[in-house]
Amino acid sequence: MHKHNICLLLLVLIFPLFSMGNNKAEDIFLKGNKEYANAEYEEALKTYQQLLDEGYESADVYFNIGNSNYKLGNMSSAILNYEKARKLNPGDEDIELNLQLANLKITDKIEPVPEFFLATWWRNIVLFFSVSAWSVLGVAGVTLGFLLLIVYLFALVLPIKKSAFYIGVCLILIGVFSIIMSEMQQGYFSRHQEAIVFAGTVNVKSGPDASQKTLFVIHEGTKVSIKSKNQNWIEVELPNGNIGWINLTDVKEI
Repeated sequence: MHKHNICLLLLVLIFPLFSMGNNKAEDIFLKGNKEYANAEYEEALKTYQQLLDEGYESADVYFNIGNSNYKLGNMSSAILNYEKARKLNPGDEDIELNLQLANLKITDKIEPVPEFFLATWWRNIVLFFSVSAWSVLGVAGVTLGFLLLIVYLFALVLPIKKSAFYIGVCLILIGVFSIIMSEMQQGYFSRHQEAIVFAGTVNVKSGPDASQKTLFVIHEGTKVSIKSKNQNWIEVELPNGNIGWINLTDVKEI
């Protein structure tokens, strides 16, 4: 089962009385989808942006904004919104595919520095679900686990008593693990601030000043990691490990 469907199933099982959406937001979203289907990409963008302006933020909204920008040829905006969608729904295959397609359209093709496999493995675990999904799993596991421990305390039939105890303990452990993953993912994103270059061509400097030496050049659509800030300048690192300074106005943060 797709992990997105697992999250939805958990929400349905755990919070049957919880409203999964607002009718107005859904109507606006469907309107944007219809405009997109009719190739009215500018109108679709305005409609999806209305959702963000009214506080309705989701991976689906950012994904569709990315798609609309892609169709309009705005690759930097497409990549920015795909990246925002990925933060809210890590590992989604459609987001990953469209992000790869958009990156094929930009000038810079930067090979990342090889990463130790254990670091990659652990990051993939932390980012397997979104923060909200990990939180739901955590609350569900702990809540159901304690309910089963209550069953264990009051059950009179030995097989039921034993099953309730062991399953309850396992669910609590899963819940605690999920809560830890939720916290770790929030920490990961707070430590790994990234941005997309929106200026056509950017001279990356050796220091936070326009008079400093140009180390290399990057172009619109390139993703950079933000290492530090100095007034209107940011120190950035590329996937290949190159480091330098650019003006804050040249990028938009993810």
